[in-house]
Amino acid sequence: MIVTVANQKGGVGKTTTVVNLAAALADLGKSVLVVDLDPQGNATTGLGVSSRTDNPGVYDVLIEDVPVADTVVSVPESETVRLVPASLDLAGAEIELVSMVAREYRLRKALATYLEDHPTDVVLIDCPPSLGLLTLNALVAAEELLIPIQCEYYALEGLGQLIRTVDMVREHLNPSLRISSILLTMTDSRTNLSEQVADEVRAFFGDLVLDTAIPRSVRLSEAPGHGRSGVAYDQNSRGALAYRSAAEEFTHRTIDLRESASEAVQS
Repeated sequence: MIVTVANQKGGVGKTTTVVNLAAALADLGKSVLVVDLDPQGNATTGLGVSSRTDNPGVYDVLIEDVPVADTVVSVPESETVRLVPASLDLAGAEIELVSMVAREYRLRKALATYLEDHPTDVVLIDCPPSLGLLTLNALVAAEELLIPIQCEYYALEGLGQLIRTVDMVREHLNPSLRISSILLTMTDSRTNLSEQVADEVRAFFGDLVLDTAIPRSVRLSEAPGHGRSGVAYDQNSRGALAYRSAAEEFTHRTIDLRESASEAVQS
C-alpha cells in the first residue's frame, strides 16, 4: 500500500508523522519504505541518514530515471524500514520536471517497478509544504492520502485547495486515490483551543479523523537531532505512545481491511 502524507500548510507535522508512523508500523511487524520528497530532507536526517552525500536519491529517480532499488538505503534504527533519501538537488526538481514527458507519473512508475521485485507492506511518501509537481507525483503514485492537521488556529485554512487538487488527481490522473485518514497533531490538553479545533475537524471530516491525536511532545522534537524517530528515542513518551496507537488504528483501518477484502475476492 502506498500512502502519501500531505498538507500544503507548513509546520503541521507531516515529516514527524512519516518518520514516527514508519517506526511504529515496523514495530507492528510491517515492512516500510519511506520516500522523502521534501527538498529540506528532514525525513532523511530524522531517520539517521545524511542528505549531504553523492549517493543517488529520489531526485535521481525522478529526473535521471535511476531505479528506486539503486537508491534505497537502510535505516539505522530498524531492519524493516528502508528509505529513498532526499538530497539538496531535489530543490531544482520542480523546475526540471516541467518539461518532462508524463511528468506526473514518474514516481508512480518507478515505485511500481521497485515493488514488483521488493514486496513492501507500506510505502510512506513525505511531501513538501506545497502543491507543486513533487506533491502531484506523490498523489498520483498513492492509493491512500493521510492529512495531518495541527490543533491550532487556521487548521482548516488551505485544505479546500488540497481537497480540490485531490479531486482533480482522482478525476484525471489517479482514480484509485482516496483520503483515508486525518490525523490531529500538536494537541494540548491544557487549552480549550485544541478541543475546539478537534471538534471542528471532526465535524468537517467525520469518520476520516483517527481517534488518536498526537500531543505536543518535547521528546518528539528532540528525536530528529539524534537521527532517530520519537518512537525509538523515548519509547514511553506521550508522543511515542500516541504514534504507536495511531499506527495500530491506521493499520486496522487500511492495511488489515484491505488485505481481508483481497482475500475475500480471491476466495
